[in-house]
Amino acid sequence: QVQVVESGGGLVQPGGSLRLSCAASGSILSIYTMGWYRQAPGKQRELVASIASGGRINYADSVKGRFTISRDNAKNTMYLQMNSLKPEDTAVYFCRASRPFSTNDYWGQGTQVTVSS
Repeated sequence: QVQVVESGGGLVQPGGSLRLSCAASGSILSIYTMGWYRQAPGKQRELVASIASGGRINYADSVKGRFTISRDNAKNTMYLQMNSLKPEDTAVYFCRASRPFSTNDYWGQGTQVTVSS
């Protein structure tokens, strides 16, 4: 059973930065697609950014140029560097590890990010 655990959320002022981390329980980053999702109150969960096992990266239009996803396979950890944060980035951010064409699909418990002055 794979486990993923997020950390790094918090309260930040508009224009500020945060870095989220997602630690995986095993050496899975090179074979799983890793993604960051977020869910704001009253809204559906949405993809923020993902990085495939082969390294292909995808971003939501709303975060392009501000957020950067990365991974460190040796540390079994994925990151989301978030810069120029806006109030609309406020949400619970979730880490996901999944494999295409597989039932292997694991989510973390989420970490709260609040952007407010």
